[in-house]
Amino acid sequence: MHGYTLTEAADLESVRSLDVELDTAIEDARRALKNLQAEDGHWVFELEADATISAEYVLLRHFVAESEDEIDTELEGKIAAYLRSVQGAHGGWPLFYEGDFDVSATVKAYYALKLIGDDPHAPHMKRAREAVLAHGGAAKANVFTRITLALFGQVPWRTVPVMPVEIMLFPRWFPFHLSKVSYWSRIVIVPLLILMALKPQARNPRGVGIEELFVTAPDEERRCLVNATGKPLGSLFLALDRVVRVCEPLFPSGLRRRAIEKAVAFITERLNGEDGLGGIFPAMANTVIAFDALGYAKDHPDFASAKESIEKLLVVDADKAYCQPCLSPVWDTALAAYTLMEAGEPRDSEPVQEAMDWLAEAQILDVEGDWAQSRPGLRPGGWPFQYRNDHYPDVDDTAVAVMALDRGGNGRYREAVARAREWVIGMQSENGGWGSYDADNTYDYLNHIPFADHGALLDPPTADVTARCVSTLCQLGLSREHPAVARGLEYLRREQESDGSWFGRWGTNYIYGAWSVLSAFNAAGEDLEAPHIRRAVEWLESRQREDGGWGEDGATYWPKRGDEAKESTPSQTAWALLALIAAGEVDSDAVTRGIRFLLDAPRTGAKWEEKWFTAVGFPRVLYLRYHGYSAYFPIWALARYRNLTRGNSPTSKYGM
Repeated sequence: MHGYTLTEAADLESVRSLDVELDTAIEDARRALKNLQAEDGHWVFELEADATISAEYVLLRHFVAESEDEIDTELEGKIAAYLRSVQGAHGGWPLFYEGDFDVSATVKAYYALKLIGDDPHAPHMKRAREAVLAHGGAAKANVFTRITLALFGQVPWRTVPVMPVEIMLFPRWFPFHLSKVSYWSRIVIVPLLILMALKPQARNPRGVGIEELFVTAPDEERRCLVNATGKPLGSLFLALDRVVRVCEPLFPSGLRRRAIEKAVAFITERLNGEDGLGGIFPAMANTVIAFDALGYAKDHPDFASAKESIEKLLVVDADKAYCQPCLSPVWDTALAAYTLMEAGEPRDSEPVQEAMDWLAEAQILDVEGDWAQSRPGLRPGGWPFQYRNDHYPDVDDTAVAVMALDRGGNGRYREAVARAREWVIGMQSENGGWGSYDADNTYDYLNHIPFADHGALLDPPTADVTARCVSTLCQLGLSREHPAVARGLEYLRREQESDGSWFGRWGTNYIYGAWSVLSAFNAAGEDLEAPHIRRAVEWLESRQREDGGWGEDGATYWPKRGDEAKESTPSQTAWALLALIAAGEVDSDAVTRGIRFLLDAPRTGAKWEEKWFTAVGFPRVLYLRYHGYSAYFPIWALARYRNLTRGNSPTSKYGM
């Protein structure tokens, strides 16, 4: 046995076997990932939400259709097949795969299927109807759903909060101003203000209604407006809503006309051509309905581009179709390129350089977006999430794009990186953290207004975005003593949960947060034996499942459900592995078991099988399934493990 005992020989053979499996899996997946790259160098994967977005697409088409002839029955048949396929065992529709019943999603999905032509007496419709009624009926749906129902004449407008379009004329110092809410709220609200002023009625050429979903007849319902937070401030805002409701009819017509004109100007300045207002479906759909209500001709350039922006979100297969909430090319490209380099792709190779060129071209250098209202004088330098969204670059995408360019750009993009670094530092909030699209967007009292029952009105700093910024600045050479980095690190230490984890705002959930923050601590040279890092390691190890993987359910965003997990997933396992490796645990048993889970998990080409939603748009409101997450994160984790176990360093020198 060449001097080895039988046990040592077996261990050596096991290591060799693992090495071979690692090399094979990484190379196969790397080759497959390159094959998914577009000709111009970027990647974009499907981005799937719950049934709500696809249902709203159907509702939109039936709102604007002049006649049944304008309804694409073939497409709607495919959307119906998709909606039926994601119906939950509880009879309704959840916000994520195998999630709880959600009344708002169910009401919209049911209405869409009925508009398409599904028989209300069909078994799946009957189960959905019974589930809605058992949960109090359609009147229990959220504000956005009730607005949709009001547009279709299914509920009176008094069932939704008052949001007068005169909001557009408020001065910036006023307690409610558009600059005080998040980018996504801003672009959804503005076209909604037009609709709530004009109160148009859907054409609904088939005359379909859903009165059967109400426990109490809508005209008799008196309990739709509630204090969602249960706090005294919520009660105060409800009282204010009643006052404004009485006063609104007395507002001068000239003032209303001027407010509508300002809302239209706001929208048209930010239309983004065929990339749509803000690049997200709800704002784009509201814009189409607003233009229709304003009487725009069908061939009006703004109206036509607004409608086309929505069609670009469709994913149409042979048997099914669904509508994406938005597109994610910058995020996908930066992460896919970063993964390729980690997996051994030379940074001067054609795929990497084409990706770097595409990313550099997408940087926003000449538009001062809405973010400039809180940071006047700061030079633009960020990236959007979508193909184009000039007014709304986001800090998270910018940080990841910069780390990719710094790693793969061969020094060709020093000016782009420098501009981005300047912008990221300038977007830091007063508390040391970073939000996604705005700085200091922390007007918490606004979460108590009746309109904000979804709880996603603001864009405050979060641990995951802050961690990405710290990681970027450190990868670019800033020391932990640099004021921006030092304040960011202090923010991250303060934000640690009592169990050792961190909340994940944009990924599900605490595993994502832990990966983000531990990567930042590693990049900043934090003492890996420090108590806060050891607590995080202990938490991650305690969350490992029997199969060696990690998983975390979308329900963890609700109070007292933080420990829920139904199944291990490849993407969440990859985050946990990258987190542990960043904390210096590359040789631990937990990491070895996690690597084995990924090697054994089913995979086709670049993609590991993953049906779970492992990301969020808005916690407890909109969940996301990035189809790319199962493609690049597992390869990344496997490659990082291989690189460190065969190298001379226990941790990576890069920010992520």
